Amino acid sequence: MDGMAKTSTTTQGLRAAIERSGYYPALVAEAVEAAVGGEPIRSYLVHQETTFDQNEVRRHVTVLVLTDNRFIVNHTDEQGADDTSPTPYATTSTESVRLDRISSVVVSRVVANPEAYTPGSLPREVVLTIGWGAVNRIDLEPAACSDPNCEADHGYTGNSTADDLTLRVSETGDGPETVRQALAFAQALSEATADLGR
Repeated sequence: MDGMAKTSTTTQGLRAAIERSGYYPALVAEAVEAAVGGEPIRSYLVHQETTFDQNEVRRHVTVLVLTDNRFIVNHTDEQGADDTSPTPYATTSTESVRLDRISSVVVSRVVANPEAYTPGSLPREVVLTIGWGAVNRIDLEPAACSDPNCEADHGYTGNSTADDLTLRVSETGDGPETVRQALAFAQALSEATADLGR
């Protein structure tokens, strides 16, 4: 990733994390480099996920990058041969979101033995959900009143939730360092979006 600032240890860490993922690192690095441009990197997270699709194993890598002005999401997926290609191929896509568009950063932590929890202990699992309004999920259910004999139609009630990106990392599946990095990235993104309101 020669186009990124070579003096930044954060940039070097991102480069090393992409290499460690072992998932088409040249392709992923080039896509991320093109999106980041010359901006300094404040934080990052590289997460590889393997899924099973019938008889096939497919890999997916997500790279999240925080700069001073943007939140960058890169997804790279492995595809088997199909009607459009006689050989397996990969697709990589990158989205760049201005920080002022981030509407929510939700961090869910799963902690074993919560009665014995000590501050600073690593959670067993972290789920990071980031919303910026590109995708909303609507959960509807029939509305009801408190009268058990009422047969009137009260319409529907529900919630609209920003659900642009959800990423789950676990100590068992991804290792403690990835869980630490997910928490650090979530904190950096939360701080960056909070700074915009000041």
